[in-house]
Formats: sequence, C-alpha cells, structure tokens
Amino acid sequence: MFPTLDLSTADINPDAFRAELRDAAHRHGFFYLTGHGIPPELVVEVLTLARRFFALPDEAKSEISMLNSPHFRGYSRIGGELTNGLVDWREQIDIGPQRPAIPNAEGYWNLQGPNQWPSALPELQPVFERWITAVSGVGLRLLGHWAVSLGAPADVFDAAFAHAPADLTKVVRYPGTADTEQGVGAHKDSGVLTLLLLEPGSAGLQVETTPGQWADVPPVDGAFVVNTGELLEVATGGYLRATRHRVIAPAPGTDRISIPLFLSPALDATVPIIELPPELAAESRGVELDPNNPIFNTYGQNAWKSRVRAHPDVAQRHHGITPTAVASAY
Repeated sequence: MFPTLDLSTADINPDAFRAELRDAAHRHGFFYLTGHGIPPELVVEVLTLARRFFALPDEAKSEISMLNSPHFRGYSRIGGELTNGLVDWREQIDIGPQRPAIPNAEGYWNLQGPNQWPSALPELQPVFERWITAVSGVGLRLLGHWAVSLGAPADVFDAAFAHAPADLTKVVRYPGTADTEQGVGAHKDSGVLTLLLLEPGSAGLQVETTPGQWADVPPVDGAFVVNTGELLEVATGGYLRATRHRVIAPAPGTDRISIPLFLSPALDATVPIIELPPELAAESRGVELDPNNPIFNTYGQNAWKSRVRAHPDVAQRHHGITPTAVASAY
C-alpha cells in the first residue's frame, strides 16, 4: 500500500506534512491524498455525470468526437487512443482550458482551443468546470509545499502557472473485455503532477515499483491518488521521479470510471530547475534518459509529444503528421 497524506494537517504542522510529501514522491512517486477539501457531494456529482455520459447512445457521444477537434478535445471511442503504439481499451472525454484557438498556430500552440460539450447532457459543462477549478487548486497547494520541502521558495512554480495554465482533465470509462489486458499501457505522465479520482470499488491501476514489478493501487474512500509527472522529474534533477504506471482492463461484465486531472503550466512555460540542498542532491538519480521517450522542459513540447502519439488520427487529419513522422520525431 502506498502512503496516505492528509492535506488538512499542512495548516497545523506544515513542516511534518512537507517532509511526508517529499518522502512519498521521492520513494514512490505515488500516494493517496485525503483532507483535500473537495466536497463529497461534488465527487458524487462528477462520477454520476460521467456514468450518465457513457450511457448515452453512440451518436450522442460521437457528436463531440475528438476527430472534430484540432486541439485534441472531446470524445474518443473505445480503442481511439494509443499508448506505446498499442490500443488502449477505454472511452473518454478530454477537457482542457476553454480558450479561443490561435490562428495559424504551429506545433504545441495547436493544443489551445475550445472544448466540446454534449448537447444531450448540458449539465456536464458547469459541473466539470467547477470540478476542474477545485482540483487544480489542490494541486497548486501541493506544489507550494513541495517547493519548500525541496529548499526552494514556496512560489518558485507560480510564474509557470500564472498565465494560461494548460491543465488537462480526462473522464474515462474502461469497459470489461476478455480480448486485451491493456486498459492503458505503461507510461509516465507528461505534466507536473496528476490528481486521480477513482470510482469506489474499481481496480486495475498498477504502478511499477521496480523494473518489471507492478503493485496495485486500489481506491481509498475520500482520497485522490496523486503521482508526480515528468516535469517534476526535470525540475528536481530526478530526485522526484515520474513513475511508470498502467491500467489493466476490467474483466468481462464489469467496468471502471476514473477522472484524472493533469496539473500543467502554460504551454510555453519552462519548468524551473530547483537547486536542491546538498543532502537531497546526493540522493538525486538524475533525469531518466529514454530514447523512446524524450522529456522536454518546456511543457508544450512534452504535451505535444504525448498528444500526437496518443491520437495519430487527429494528428494526421488536422496537422498532416503521419504515423511515421510521429514515430521518428516525437
């Protein structure tokens, strides 16, 4: 079992909370977070709306197909996303900040644009916009505590998030199947950190604790699952390491709902490099070098890499990026 941290204790004994936070992220890269202040009724509301969306007829869901969006927003059917070149067995909605598209955008600036919302479920938009505001606020609090725990000013990350942060939220359903084990293939998250809401009773999330060894991460009542992303690995020289994780597809006759928020700075933000105290720097492992997964310190480059790899059909339709180009350049 991964450690459980209570964010409400940060107001009472911030030094103790920060030490626990730093240790959990350094040792595991994953932990549970309680005491976050998100109202339980809002948690129930977003999970209920997610269920209602996925119960809609296919034509109602396809109204907001990601294939319509050059910004990689909207609905992806089952099998509509790839990890490591293999099909993920899930359907989902991708939601980002609601901003106008940039005319004649190039590269990662194409990720800015409007969301798509289903006309058959108009209440989805206001509830999820409230949810995203609340959860991203929790993430920013964690970043401030992390910064201090690493010997940096509490506001060291603030500039990267001050203007047009590019958070990404997914609303995901994993249907049961006997045809594949891959709900989502093994990967690291490309942003700063991820806060994940798991539906009670769900199973399938696994974390690679040592190479080739996987540990289950079951839901804990009232808790988020939090994991560090690639940009925190860059910011700390590998003292905090983004940890590979995957989702095993549910058994036939069952399914699973999860709602991750990937806390991310502005597209053109460069993550600040923290000069660690000597005792922490001595334990830094360095940024992991993987020729198949380059890590960029500008968030937009990292996100663009992930999006064009995951959705090659959108990349080709709207941006002329062929699957061959994705494999060689990203």
